[in-house]
Amino acid sequence: MLSHIARRQQQRVSAAPCTSTAAVRARLQSRAMATTAAPLPEKQKLIIFDTTLRDGEQSPGVTLTTEEKVEIAKQLSRLGVDVCEAGFPIASPGDFEAVQRIAKEVGGLTANRSSGKPMRIAGLARAVEPDIARCFEAVKHAPLHRIHTFLATSDIHLKYKLKISRAECITRARAAVAFAKSIGCNDIEFSTEDAGRSERAFLCDVLAEVIAAGATTLNIPDTVGYNMPDEYGSMIKYLIQNTEGGDKVTWSTHCHNDLGLATANSLAGVLNGARQVECTINGIGERAGNTSLEEVIMSLHTHPSYFPVYHSVDTTQIYMTSQLVTKKSGMVIQPNKAIVGSNAFAHESGIHQDGVLKHKETYEIIQPQTIGLPSNSMVLGKLSGRAAFKQRIEQILGNNSMYAEKLAQNPEAFQTLFASFKKLADMKKGGLNEQDLYALLDDQFNLVSSGKETYRLKSVQVVSGNGVQSMSTVSLHDLSNATFSEDGSIVDGAIEKMDAATGEGAVHAIFRSINRLTGMRNVLASYEVKSVTEGSDSLGRVVVRVHESTSDENDGAAPKYHDGKQEDSSFTDKEVYQGTGTDPDVLIASAKAYINAINRLLATRQQRVNTDKVDLKAKAEIRKEGAAAV
Repeated sequence: MLSHIARRQQQRVSAAPCTSTAAVRARLQSRAMATTAAPLPEKQKLIIFDTTLRDGEQSPGVTLTTEEKVEIAKQLSRLGVDVCEAGFPIASPGDFEAVQRIAKEVGGLTANRSSGKPMRIAGLARAVEPDIARCFEAVKHAPLHRIHTFLATSDIHLKYKLKISRAECITRARAAVAFAKSIGCNDIEFSTEDAGRSERAFLCDVLAEVIAAGATTLNIPDTVGYNMPDEYGSMIKYLIQNTEGGDKVTWSTHCHNDLGLATANSLAGVLNGARQVECTINGIGERAGNTSLEEVIMSLHTHPSYFPVYHSVDTTQIYMTSQLVTKKSGMVIQPNKAIVGSNAFAHESGIHQDGVLKHKETYEIIQPQTIGLPSNSMVLGKLSGRAAFKQRIEQILGNNSMYAEKLAQNPEAFQTLFASFKKLADMKKGGLNEQDLYALLDDQFNLVSSGKETYRLKSVQVVSGNGVQSMSTVSLHDLSNATFSEDGSIVDGAIEKMDAATGEGAVHAIFRSINRLTGMRNVLASYEVKSVTEGSDSLGRVVVRVHESTSDENDGAAPKYHDGKQEDSSFTDKEVYQGTGTDPDVLIASAKAYINAINRLLATRQQRVNTDKVDLKAKAEIRKEGAAAV
């Protein structure tokens, strides 16, 4: 046995190639020449299409005001997003107004954009002429604009939802794109809804027709998150290779996260020829959500030689954008969420901690500063003066943040911010870090961006304990007819109101008091509280969601659930309003959040009244013109 092994070793040695220095040098030179002769292909631009304001807002319980949509759109522009899908204009007057305002107010901005070009503003429309016309009316005010129209192509959708044949599907798709082209839009995106479950040959037929009609971008959605990465990637490759005119258009991915594969599927699409990715901040969206923008961008960032594309996103704006969307939407980020979760850069294991202390790259593939994550180092205390506070705020905000822009537009707001800082610094003995300062800024500007402030909290007093019924006394200002100074302080016209109520716990009592003061009948749909930073003296942030109810029984109480279904079936038909509040005292934060939600509800109600008046006036003018024509 040993002799047999020895013979085989001898054979391998005799067969081994020459390993002289000259031979090795010759092989290396040959490889170098081969590398020089075949340079890497030039990378192509990956278009980042953000649909946070459209698909993201379709998340259950998410309702954004027009002001909040405009604010988020401005931050998306600052982030470097190429295309912003601002909404679904035909869905409601409010949606139309939001898309139109974004087109007018954000469509021309170029601040912090490396390309020097403004963000393209898109609107969604079904494949019918009224939708498309309404969409164009909203987006046309932006220098760069797009109509995004769609039609289902899977047999299950054609048979059960649309009840049309494949031939009718092709006819409708072609007509929709042709109409969009005819009204003056030169950037038209067409989506084949539920493409992931559609027959590939039929998809090629549909897509070839819309290309001929004038479509410039073809979006291939995995609408129900059904596909595997290899399956989705091969579909993109097949469609590009087998669709007539496919080399003349941009191919796009749109993936949902039902199986947790949205980002993987989108990147598989990119590797197979897609040059646009549709995504949302924090991956919010229908059901389990959409492809996460930050996951796609940081995948490209950490693997620059692996992907054949580059992007124009400013990664240092990722964290601030993520936090803005979280606070405005009320969609809390799970701690272990990739890139932006609170645990994304935390290390619990002793081995990991030791490695990071010795060299960060041992267990961190991304530096926290790369995504703009604020430092937890101590920055300011109660003895810090106005100049030090201002300097530190300017340092952490830089010149291109949304808060820096707001402070520049309203210098008086700094005085209110400094007063809030001194109050918090007296209470938080360990000092304030960047997270605390961001929380103060967010609380300062949250009221303005949420719409008209009808009510403002003045004071809260609560008596509560074990074995006793809780009672609260709340005082607030009715600002319906008030006037304000530039820093937001009340000048005149505010009416102070005070009332008390009992409840099943301190928070319930506070909410009932506020309902009595405002005359509202609200049902609390959800209540969340979270600390901003570590420590028992940390700021607390409360997020509430409410909807209106005419029942005294549910006044200020949470809806009851039974067998996974709400007993009050009308709850699902109610519009939900979200409010946020921040304070070292979580009860005061709760009161702020509840009043914030009520202000949003009232602002939306007033907006609809104003819209109805405009619609009635427009209809009257149309009738008058018609009568004159007759």
